[in-house]
Amino acid sequence: MPRSMPDSSRQFVRLRSFVHPRYWPTWLGIGGMWLIARLPFSIQLGIGKLLGMLAFHFARSRRHVCETNLRLCFPEISEHELQQLLRKTFESNGIGFIEIVIAWVGNPKRYQHLANFHGLDNLKTAAAQEKGVLLIGPHLTTFEMAGFLYSGVGELNVTYRANDKNPLFDAFMFNGRHRSYPGMFERKEIRGAMRCLKQGRVLWYAPDQDYGAEHSVFVPFFGNLAATITAGSRFAKFNESPVIFFSHYRRPDNSGYDIYFSEVLTDYPSGNDEEDGRIINRLVEAAIRRQPDQYLWLHKRFKTPPPGKIGNPYSA
Repeated sequence: MPRSMPDSSRQFVRLRSFVHPRYWPTWLGIGGMWLIARLPFSIQLGIGKLLGMLAFHFARSRRHVCETNLRLCFPEISEHELQQLLRKTFESNGIGFIEIVIAWVGNPKRYQHLANFHGLDNLKTAAAQEKGVLLIGPHLTTFEMAGFLYSGVGELNVTYRANDKNPLFDAFMFNGRHRSYPGMFERKEIRGAMRCLKQGRVLWYAPDQDYGAEHSVFVPFFGNLAATITAGSRFAKFNESPVIFFSHYRRPDNSGYDIYFSEVLTDYPSGNDEEDGRIINRLVEAAIRRQPDQYLWLHKRFKTPPPGKIGNPYSA
């Protein structure tokens, strides 16, 4: 693998310049995150569960989004099972928030023993082709923790979405992630991400969120047409980079994490955007079904209506 640093347009941001009183609440939150990151892991998990249950009871709009998604995607389960999954999903998201805290400000040496990697040889073999490797995977609640843990054994570079509403939090988020990822490319920095692959590096890309109809195809996701972005196909075709599906789970007993790298996909990209969308959505579905509470169901996955339809299921 090349040793030069990835071509990323941003470096660590100095936070001391954010002194205006409007940033004080954010600073208070950052201080709280710093304190949580220094607690024992068992207490951190307990705080995460508590935050998840508080969100379940008080974040009604997010609960509506989550429940709507679950009803659309799991019509076969009973009402009792759905409510159980709903509560467990909020619990997992609460723990996921604490894992973000750990990943951004925690000490990596404290957590490395929690990781169990599966399929690392698949990644190493793909990387040996020196065409870069594209990792594609879903937004599971463990995504920050997975990248944080993998950074102890290898290099990942990522695409991300900036927080335009709060410059201090955006800078804090960037710095926290930059500890694990030497190359970070905002989702509109397509050329930077492609250069990363051209350099023979590993790029992690998650194509399972709804970014609108532009540059998307409408293909089934759990039996519902969903706007599915196609940039992953373009990334893979640019340098003929091998593609590996990346998934990661918190163990049911919370004793650690299982992180998976599939074999290189042989049918992707196919040359057809709609077929590529179907392939990725099928893989994402299978990954979610493995541990359905650990998916980011709080995202409005079906907010963009397919052609010929008006409105979305969350407005009902």
